[in-house]
Amino acid sequence: MTSPQVSESGGQLRRLASAVSMGIAFILIVIKLWAWTATGSVALLTSAIDAAVDAVASVATFVGVRYAEQPADREHRYGHGKGEAVAALLQSVFLVGAGLALGFQSIQRLITPESLNQVDLGLWIMVVSLVAALGLVAMQTWVVERTGSTAIAADRAHYLTDVAVNVAVLVALGITRITGWQRADPAFALAISVYMIWNSRGIALTALRQILDRELERTVRQRIRETILACPEVKGMHDLRTRDAGDRVFVEFHLEVDGGLTVSRSHAIADATELAVAAIFPAGAEVTAHVEPVGIDDERLDDQVRRS
Repeated sequence: MTSPQVSESGGQLRRLASAVSMGIAFILIVIKLWAWTATGSVALLTSAIDAAVDAVASVATFVGVRYAEQPADREHRYGHGKGEAVAALLQSVFLVGAGLALGFQSIQRLITPESLNQVDLGLWIMVVSLVAALGLVAMQTWVVERTGSTAIAADRAHYLTDVAVNVAVLVALGITRITGWQRADPAFALAISVYMIWNSRGIALTALRQILDRELERTVRQRIRETILACPEVKGMHDLRTRDAGDRVFVEFHLEVDGGLTVSRSHAIADATELAVAAIFPAGAEVTAHVEPVGIDDERLDDQVRRS
């Protein structure tokens, strides 16, 4: 079995991104809560609560990333990579809860509108928050492209929501300042809460795909097959199984070779195919080939899948 581990630089990038995210989240909570108390804006409250959810989510990411990086042990021989998926699922739950609470608050304010104070202060606070969120999203995008981290990707989805929230609050406060229409604030807050709930759906689905060991995408599986069959002395392959564990992927397959080869030669062919497949996944992969003589007649997983 060939099992290239996740690079140390990838782990460092994950840790850096989760730490920066957590720090910015706590700073934004304090700033936005202060602005909310000064203005009375429910849209700003929505943004503050969203920042609080981001902070809790960032803590979950911080913990999940570090748990996922632990090496395989006696009780977790496949490693701890699904810790990232669990962290992402928790983030989606936090986001739904916050969205529901804020939606209820927004509806109340729509029914009974209240005037806002110090709107200019609120506008400046949201400009600063927007710049901070955009900078963080840019950094997280760079990290995800290099590590494939599920938890960082989920955290980035939170901050993409935060960018949309900040823009919506800016618009709401701007309309209120220009027109004096007090229902603009809760109307935008309600729209933000609906967006938060919808955004949580994508995060949850991505996490569940890992937790439930869903196969990799069809195009990736096809590339794996083509890579294996292109290796010298390979006669065929079957029973390909794949799964995404967050910090790496797992690939298993049955490799068909000439039955007259020695065990040593068959093993060398298997090693070559494992290395070729592992090279497809720069972020890390554990690849296992089960060698069989070509033409053997046995019960196959492929047949079971076709019958299901």
